[in-house]
Amino acid sequence: MPIVAQSNETADWVSRFADDVIEESERRAPGKPVVVASGLSPSGPIHLGNLREVMTPHLVADEIRRRGHEVRHLISWDDYDRYRKVPAGVTGVDESWAEHIGKPLTSVPAPKGSEHANWAEHFKAAMVTSLAELGVEFDGISQTEQYTSGVYREQILHAMRHRGDIDAILAQYRTKPKAAKKQQKPVDEAELEAEEGSGAASEDDGSSGSAGYFPYKPYCGNCEKDLTTVTAYDDDSTELTYACTACGFSETVRLSEFNRGKLVWKVDWPMRWAYEGVIFEPSGVDHSSPGSSFQVGGQIVGIFGGKQPIGPMYAFVGISGMAKMSSSRGGVPTPADALQIMEPQLLRWLYARRRPNQSFKIAFDQEIQRLYDEWDKLAAKVADSSALPGDVAAYTRAVGTAAAQLPRTPRPLPYRTLASVADITAGHQDQALRILSELDPANPLGSLDEARPRYDKAEAWINTHVPADQRTIVREEPDTDLLKSLDEPSRQSVGLLLDGLGDHWSLDGLTHLVYGVPKVQAGFSADATPKELPPEIKTAQRSFFALLYHLLVGRDTGPRLPTLLLAVGQERVRALLGQ
Repeated sequence: MPIVAQSNETADWVSRFADDVIEESERRAPGKPVVVASGLSPSGPIHLGNLREVMTPHLVADEIRRRGHEVRHLISWDDYDRYRKVPAGVTGVDESWAEHIGKPLTSVPAPKGSEHANWAEHFKAAMVTSLAELGVEFDGISQTEQYTSGVYREQILHAMRHRGDIDAILAQYRTKPKAAKKQQKPVDEAELEAEEGSGAASEDDGSSGSAGYFPYKPYCGNCEKDLTTVTAYDDDSTELTYACTACGFSETVRLSEFNRGKLVWKVDWPMRWAYEGVIFEPSGVDHSSPGSSFQVGGQIVGIFGGKQPIGPMYAFVGISGMAKMSSSRGGVPTPADALQIMEPQLLRWLYARRRPNQSFKIAFDQEIQRLYDEWDKLAAKVADSSALPGDVAAYTRAVGTAAAQLPRTPRPLPYRTLASVADITAGHQDQALRILSELDPANPLGSLDEARPRYDKAEAWINTHVPADQRTIVREEPDTDLLKSLDEPSRQSVGLLLDGLGDHWSLDGLTHLVYGVPKVQAGFSADATPKELPPEIKTAQRSFFALLYHLLVGRDTGPRLPTLLLAVGQERVRALLGQ
């Protein structure tokens, strides 16, 4: 059954696309499985921007499955693409890999130390693992296997017979100046569209030399590179002659028997649409401008007897403080990086809650704590039936698929609390359990496993994304000089805190206590609400908090004070505060 609402006006974006895809599939291929597709090039780390290429059709396919339809989500691994450049920042790779530029990705050695057979398999494997963790069901297709086994032979010969028609379509765009890019309001500077694009989007569309235009590129039989030029072709015999500009090798082959080459990108993509019967496939901004592969493919696909898929243009995904992601740049976060610090449900939700044409950012900084707070508030609203239908839909798509619910943390404690505890305890699990079990004395945590995997994600975030100078180190000894220098109001505030520790030793109790001390000092009730208090109380609270941080950790700020106090322990808190 669909997750939400019964009409297009009230349905979420996934449901609306599912409606359109089912209708289009019934029109084109009645009675057959619905086919949606993604394409990924394992030319380097497959990053979180590439993940949108998968998550958009995955979410639509999953909705179609929920409605009882059979659906295939194809992921085309473009592992027979040429190796374009040596990506920066990849461990186990140096400039010597430049000698492989021009070879198929499956003919390039994997980075040093890898257990995988080649470059493509190395980067593909990491993505496959992440997709499994995210609950993404798909049928993977290796384009190396497709081409080298001769699966596309008839399509290649057909393209060569109709090369004049293909050339005429491409010629409509070759001489046209590039249209000015539409300015979308970016999320921030990190969202500005990079000129480089995805790589494949800017590949050449075939050779047009003295022998004419050819939409096919052989890989050289000597050096394996695609720096080749077709110098002759006979349609009747399918004899093809090519010369390699890299090594000087040339040969004549019979294309009806030759499996070491591929159609150029702008012909290859529409050929596959027709071959697989793809109904839905999104495309990135770099594939969607006038004359780009998606638009030109819409005309070329007719030569192969197919139709262009329906599907949205999707916007780029940003990372806090980073430029638009490109896998040719080093240090670009991948799904595996994100899943190290966040549960799969949260990552799925980030893609599900935004329409494909909306940019969004994935946080690896302090913002992740706010995102988790937002997620937990949504979960509470869903539980008490107060969430809006669209939010319920995004949440439901995040926590599971048509096949199963994703594994979840039994006791999902606040991420910021878990991060603080992991920070303060520095890997001591018995200490972490002690603190976490004191958060709610009426319902104590029995085992850290109850807080996993969220606790492990928060600990990984602290260890990998929080700079050393921002980590929390509790004082070993009291700051006697500071304690001696305190004025009377400061001594009084510390005394009020110490007097209340025993009766308020829980997360909620300590929260009430630390916020209440400045209120009581000013003559108000500790229960007084912000509306009942003058503005200067907030200033007094900030000063009191800063004093406690200095006395406990020697800094102006730190983890939330109630969590910090629980972590330090009552006896040590009393000692550090001079009692």
